[in-house]
Formats: sequence, C-alpha cells, structure tokens
Amino acid sequence: MLRESASAALAQVHSEDLFLRLTDHFVNDHGHRPSTSEARSWRKSLPALLNVMMEAGLGDVHLLFEYQLPLTSKRTDVILAGVHPRTGEPSYVVVELKQWSQAEPDDDDSLLCRVEAYSRPVLNPIEQVRGYCDYLVSFNGALADHPHRVSGAAYLHNATEFGVNGLYEVEQSEHGRLFSEERRGLFVEFLQSRLAPVSGAAAADELLAGKARPSKQLIAVAAQEIRDREQFVLLDEQRVAYELVMRAVRRAAQADHKEVIVITGGPGSGKSVIALSLLGELYRQGRAALHATGSQSFTKTMRKVAGSRKREVQNLFKYFNSFITAERNALDVLICDEAHRIRLTSANRYTRAEHRTDKAQVEELIDAARVPVFLLDEHQVVRPGEMGRVEEIEATAVKKGLKFQSISLAGQFRSGGSDTYLQWVVRLLGLEGEGATAWHPDGRMRLLVADSPQEMEEFLQDRRAEDYSARMSAGYCWKWTTKYAPGQPLPADVVIGDWARPWNVYGERAVAGAPPSALWATDPAGFGQVGCVYTAQGFEYDWSGVIIGPDLVWRGDHWVTERTASKDPAFKKSTSDEDVRRLILNTYKVLLTRGMVGTVLYSTDAETREKLRELVGATARSAALPV
Repeated sequence: MLRESASAALAQVHSEDLFLRLTDHFVNDHGHRPSTSEARSWRKSLPALLNVMMEAGLGDVHLLFEYQLPLTSKRTDVILAGVHPRTGEPSYVVVELKQWSQAEPDDDDSLLCRVEAYSRPVLNPIEQVRGYCDYLVSFNGALADHPHRVSGAAYLHNATEFGVNGLYEVEQSEHGRLFSEERRGLFVEFLQSRLAPVSGAAAADELLAGKARPSKQLIAVAAQEIRDREQFVLLDEQRVAYELVMRAVRRAAQADHKEVIVITGGPGSGKSVIALSLLGELYRQGRAALHATGSQSFTKTMRKVAGSRKREVQNLFKYFNSFITAERNALDVLICDEAHRIRLTSANRYTRAEHRTDKAQVEELIDAARVPVFLLDEHQVVRPGEMGRVEEIEATAVKKGLKFQSISLAGQFRSGGSDTYLQWVVRLLGLEGEGATAWHPDGRMRLLVADSPQEMEEFLQDRRAEDYSARMSAGYCWKWTTKYAPGQPLPADVVIGDWARPWNVYGERAVAGAPPSALWATDPAGFGQVGCVYTAQGFEYDWSGVIIGPDLVWRGDHWVTERTASKDPAFKKSTSDEDVRRLILNTYKVLLTRGMVGTVLYSTDAETREKLRELVGATARSAALPV
C-alpha cells in the first residue's frame, strides 16, 4: 500500500515516481511484480481520479493506494481519507476505478455485467464497491461503530452514459454509487459533500491504526448462515460465483434446464463460505438443496454446529457416496464442497450388492441435481483414489450434453490474507515457481521455526492463554492406535525423542476428554492431540503448529520423499512412487495453510530443521521472549 496526498501524488504522476513507488510497494507486499494489465490501469486511471480531486479542491485529502482489506488478499483501488465538511469527523470514500468505455447488465442478473474485455460476466462495479465498504465496516475496528463514515463510488472515467446506462439497474446507496465521465461534475459534488478541503492525514492515521477484527471463522457462524441470514460479505469473484449459481437455479426452475458449475480456488479463497452462503439462501427459499463432501470431519462438524437445534438442517449435509440410489434431478442444487476428494466410484465394502455399479461418482453427483456445483482445489488431493479435477467434471458434463461453467477465485482469506505466505508455501514445497525462497515477513502472517516439539507446544499453549485457537498437526509418519481400552487415556503414538502425544481420536466417540475425530479442529479440547491431514483439511484455527515427519526431508537443494516413513494405510503397494510424492507434498500444503494468524514449523530431521531456520529466520523461542 502507498499513501500520499492528492496534490503530491499528482506531481509524482508527471515525474513517473508514483508508478515506480506503487510497483516497489506491490513487490514488497506481495512478493512479485504487478501484472502488465494492473500497471497499465494505474497509469490510465489514477491520473483521471487525481484530476477530479484537484478540480474539487481536495488536494490535501490523503489517498491510500492499493489498500489491502483486513484478513484477506483483496485490495481496493483507492481509499480517500479526509474530514467530513459538516460533522468534522473522519470521512472515507472507497473508489473503484474502471477503464471500461462500455458495459451492459447480464441478461439474467443485473448484479453481473458484460464487458467486451472479459469472456464471462463480472460484478457490477456498484455492487463491487459496496462489498468493499461493507467488508471494511465489518473488519476494521476504526469503523465498526462508525459505519456512516464510509462511502463508496465507482468511477468509469472512459465511459459515456450511453455506454454504461444499463448498469444503473442496480440500486445505488451510500456504499455504492456509479459515475461515468459524463457525470464528472456530479462526481466532484459527491466528493465535496463527503470530504472537506483540509488535510486528511489524521483520518488516514486512524483508519490504518484500526485493529483488524478476527475473521468470521467458517464453523463459528455456520448455524446463523444456514438458519437465519447471510453472515459473510462475498467479494468480487466470490460474489460472481454465487450469482452465477443462483442464476442457474432460476433458469432451472423456469425451464427444463440443467447445467454444471465448477468453482476453483486455493486454501482460504472462500469456497466453503460460498457453499454455505448458497445453502443458506436456498434453504430460506425452500428449494431442494443439499451440501455434500468427501470429508467425514467436515460433514459431521457441520451437522453438529449448523444443525444443533434442527434435525432438518442436519439432514442438509451428506457425503459424496450418499447418491448411489438418488433419483435423477430430484434436487434443485447439489453443492459438492471439497470436490477434489471425489473418488472413482461410490461403492465400498459396505455397499449393498444390489446397489453396486461401475458408475463414476462424479456422474452420480451430476445426475442428482439440476444444478450440481463443485468447489475444489486440485492441490489438496491427499489420498490415492481421489480424482476430483476440473477436466474430469467437464468431460462428464460434455459427454452428457450439459452446459458447463468454471470460475476461479483469485483472492484468499486464510493466513491473514497473505498472498506472500501462500506463495512461499507452494514454492517451498516445489508445487509452483522455481524453488524454496527466504521468508520475508509481510505484517499479515507470522512464520516461526521451533527447535523441538516441546518448544512448539509451549509456544502454542501461550497463544491459547491469549484467547487464540491453536492446534498441532503432523504428517502421517506414526502408527495410529485405533482401538482403546475402556477408561484408559489415549495412547501416545506420536513419539519424538522424549516428547510423546496422541493422535486425535480415531472414531466418533470422545475418549478420555478428547473430542471425536470429526470435532478435533473445532473443539478446544482438541489441543494436546496431534491432528492428521484428514481431520485438519477444510478447517482453520488461529495458530497452526506443523510437524514435518521423516516422510519429507531436505537433502542438498531439494526435497526427498520417503514412502517407507509414511504410515498412511491409504498408500498401497499399487500406489506409484510418483503418486506418493505428490500426495505427501499436497498433505503438507494442506497442513501449512490451516493457520489464520501464524504457523510454527518443526521437522524431525536435523538437516531439514537447519534448512527451515535458514529460510524462515525467526524462532518460536525468540518470539516467546518478552520484549
């Protein structure tokens, strides 16, 4: 983010300094250079806005360029910070800048619009900037009690009224207004009505000092989301994905129509938030909709939390293999969350003989509803036999002659909204990029290395004393005792030197005060047991301690996977070495992306620990020392 007064920023436009500084700040914040299109938009749009501000006499108002919204990787184009001309209070205007010369509302949904430069519908800019304002009020402590201090405007500085007139079909509000170039005079009046011609430095200070509120964690608000009302603010691609699904549902209700939708995104990109928002709205509309996953932990947790008081809500959550005998198109919508966990077939040893078929599971899921929706991340496949991939779903839809749509979620809301951290993880594991790089703290996500499991556990325990949630997880490198003697404590299966802790409970009943496996990630009593990928996947907690076991070690300049060190019974002799390597790396990607505030790493291997210390620098021991 870059901060400057309007007059100073305009002077820097003429010298090119503004764009050089924006690029430097972007690289520092995100770990990579801005795209060509983003850099071009700065050069085209920012001078247009600055000229309007000077025309309005607002040269002393402060601008926050590329302001990153709290706890997410999403950025606003500009926030104007100043003083309200009537009240004297701090006043903020969120501005979304578009170079569009023409745009028209989508035929089926005015909240979406069609622009020639894009192959698919995008969010109406009125709704886009309104989402940013609503999100700011929800997650910046400086605005929590003062929502009236925020206004929002989209400025389409290349557009005529004729070119974008249809966009005004979306209702405007204080948080969402639209101005074309032909309404430049009205835009000037709008800014003057909310910002006085005085310094905005103090107002900018106050906004930047506003404490980021904790993210509304998925499970904590699931019950309200399903039963009562929307709890989450969906931004940009999230909102587009939501609207595309709801549009498909309306089409299906009006005609004999069926289509398949895939929503892809990395950890924390909002896939499950979209799933719950859809399920909540469909439930309130009385439509026949179900949520399904391949995760026992996620499904049981949702049944317990979201359906704690209503059996009908519990029944909304199913498993992928629940649709073997489902009537074709009996549902309006089937929301397949964590769809990367789809398997080849639904049949297993418990399937009745008369129900066994060779029908692919993805085909069963598509057949079950008029609008099947798949939300997935192909890098989270962690077991042999999991085959939820976009190409597989698309091929099945095409074979059936069905309309297919796919949308990708670019942002992310986990790991403190730190794109830098997620890029560091995928490069560390060699899943993307050119190899492991040193970690440069970005002020959003904390990353530490522990010298021992004791040190990790003590650090996390201290964070719990500060009211943070915390869990320890590990690669599947220790045998897991699955049968327990009545009245006995959990056996300490995870043994590292003189430190030993149990795996999380195996099964559906609490044992010796430890919660059942499905609730390990969400029940406070889960701390003290070590979770595996199957109980951590799909969940989040503030602080994550990750034990990298002997199945993944650093040798020389690269990772080596040791399949013999894995105790995962899912790895059969028939599982190739290549597949084992891919699944082990994906497992650690999942474990390393559970934390919302920070991650503590520990490796059982000395050479690997040394490499992690070299890359990360900060240790749990030094972070725990009083300042």
